[in-house]
Amino acid sequence: MFAIRWIRRNLVVIAGLLTLAYMILPNIVVMVFSFNNPKGRFNYAWQEFSLDAWKDPCGVADLCGSLSLSLQIAAWATVGATVLGTMIAFALVRYRFRARGAINSLIFLPMAMPEVVMAASLLTLFLNMGAQLGFWTVLIAHIMFCLSFVVTAVKARVMSMDPRLEEAARDLYAGPVQTFLRVTLPIAAPGIAAGALLAFALSFDDFIITNFNAGSTVTFPMFVWGSAQRGTPVQINVIGTAMFVIAVLMVLGGQLVASRRKNNAQPK
Repeated sequence: MFAIRWIRRNLVVIAGLLTLAYMILPNIVVMVFSFNNPKGRFNYAWQEFSLDAWKDPCGVADLCGSLSLSLQIAAWATVGATVLGTMIAFALVRYRFRARGAINSLIFLPMAMPEVVMAASLLTLFLNMGAQLGFWTVLIAHIMFCLSFVVTAVKARVMSMDPRLEEAARDLYAGPVQTFLRVTLPIAAPGIAAGALLAFALSFDDFIITNFNAGSTVTFPMFVWGSAQRGTPVQINVIGTAMFVIAVLMVLGGQLVASRRKNNAQPK
């Protein structure tokens, strides 16, 4: 009876921990097999512990080149989508204009539309324009489908902002630029950062839209897909583990900074 009562009291926590374990399990498998030394081409069965792949993560031809290309596209797509998405979010929240409701609805289309449909549509557009498929077509496509996610994240933050703070800044003789830089932008920064991180992750991880519009360009997800047809080098697991660890450290760093700011803001 005691065990049943304890489970009932902690059912939500248990469910949350099980869900978290379910989500993290694939990352743990990738991490473990990054230290494997497979006997054949496929890194699917554990053989023996080895650090060879970590010592030479670029030991596979074109792996680091495709990784560098994916990072460049993701970085530029993040900048483009964040700048455009932030401006769109402010316009949709702060201003009243014709077709505002329609634009609000259209913003969600790329999020609801299957990626293969968007990929084929973008490919048709580029071919009709006579554009050469490659880096720039992939970048334009990534900015387009990341834009909706950035707008949604920033819009939610802007809608929760108290306009009286900006009014107070103007009452204290702050100009429009000063008000935006010192009041509006710091308050909206968490939403902008969330949208930027989401855009970077989506762009770096994308395969379907990239595969349609890349031409001869090979990004890291495309390299992984191609490698899976003939073998899976351990270095792929190494790169995946490194990206996972960096992402976790960034989240923990952000939480630490936010906690310190909150403690400093409390009256002593």
